[in-house]
Amino acid sequence: MSAISREETQELIQEVLEVYPEKAKKDRAKHLMINDKTLESSKKCITSNRKSLPGVMTMRGCAYAGSKGVVWGPIKDIISISHGPIGCGQYARGGRRNYFAGTSGVDAFCELNITSDFQEKDIVFGGDKKLAKLIDEIEMLFPLNKGISIQSECPVGLIGDDIEAVAKKKAADIGKPVIPVRCEGFRGVSQSLGHHIANDSVRDWVINNRAGQEFESTPYDVAILGDYNIGGDAWASRILLEEMGLRVVAQWSGDGTLAEMENTPNVKLNLLHCYRSMNYISRYMEEKFGIPWMEYNFFGPTKIKESLREIASHFDDKIKEGAERVIAKYTPAMEEIIAKYKPRLQGKKVMLYVGGLRPRHVVGAYEDLGMEVVGTGYEFAHNDDYDRTIKEMGDATLIYDDATGHELEDFVNKLKPDLIGSGIKEKYVFHKMGYPFRQLHSWDYSGPYHGYDGFAIFAKDMDLTVNNPVWQMMKAPWLKDAA
Repeated sequence: MSAISREETQELIQEVLEVYPEKAKKDRAKHLMINDKTLESSKKCITSNRKSLPGVMTMRGCAYAGSKGVVWGPIKDIISISHGPIGCGQYARGGRRNYFAGTSGVDAFCELNITSDFQEKDIVFGGDKKLAKLIDEIEMLFPLNKGISIQSECPVGLIGDDIEAVAKKKAADIGKPVIPVRCEGFRGVSQSLGHHIANDSVRDWVINNRAGQEFESTPYDVAILGDYNIGGDAWASRILLEEMGLRVVAQWSGDGTLAEMENTPNVKLNLLHCYRSMNYISRYMEEKFGIPWMEYNFFGPTKIKESLREIASHFDDKIKEGAERVIAKYTPAMEEIIAKYKPRLQGKKVMLYVGGLRPRHVVGAYEDLGMEVVGTGYEFAHNDDYDRTIKEMGDATLIYDDATGHELEDFVNKLKPDLIGSGIKEKYVFHKMGYPFRQLHSWDYSGPYHGYDGFAIFAKDMDLTVNNPVWQMMKAPWLKDAA
């Protein structure tokens, strides 16, 4: 049951919209909705995947961020070149805590900023020759790399460099895949198109590389897609899948390898964690290779149990029994965790504003702890994300798309949540306002949060944040007396 009525939510939306000029008010009204769990489609209620309004504060990233920072960057044994000025590469380097097993700079390269460092002369004369020279230098410095991706930044698209021609020539020269990715930041309205472009580059340059080669398969081969191993998430998930009797042939991008990507067409089922970033390649493999795919949610024991059983339904009785065995094994520990933390968190209100899947996937984990999510929204969702979110949220709760800084602050001040889960750009604003906050893009230097192991850490972190006495001692600087 929602703590807020439909009328109160409507009044809140109208109040927030009042500050806008008429045209902006009309546009932003389309991006705010009152949840109705009976709806099958969100299209008539909320607009998404549109350009942000000029002049308002948006939390979105760009297409380059979606490709380099999300899809390609966490693949550990290839080198992703940030092709353009140095700033984008430096900002995208290792910021999301994508854990990997390997030695950085030897056989793992996620933490390195490899850039073509565009200068003014490169804008004038083109950067193709510089890119080719850079690939030769990479081969000399990092001979154990298994391939190279070229992540193009804005100037590359603006001046029309032919990175595809360079990629084909250098791939022949070095005998390794060189993948050009046309992910210039100005493409699309957010990082979402960068995910799609990156998926298309996997489709065109990687996924068919081992077609026809021998592969020793089993009936229980699966792949984990769209888990970026933030704080070790993919490892925590993989434990459960292997305990129930499945063989994880590939996981990408987090702690992933090029060979795993190339072997993915051999699996029996693709397990999709982040729908927004990897549904494109999942659909392609279903059409091309006949591999079914399904979304799963390993946040909190309720959703883990549902997901394990749904995964098992695609296999025989051995795996179904394995799923029940895993659930039974971890249930006592989960009950202990809930018994410990639920009395401390029961009834606490949460507001979320994240990208990808978390605005809906973590709802169940909060509910397991007795907390209520009173508002949620995405930075770069599409309407199929909101279709899924409607079912997870309480009736009459607030849903917002590409929220502006004004909207988010006003919603927080009116709803007065006990906890906010959002990104690094919002973190310190709400800290200064005195609100408990968890950074849900990279787990605030904690994690994992996936799986049974992750839920124990999640519950502890939420308790430490919400019940920290420091929040009672804080007052926003702009609310303090002039004296």
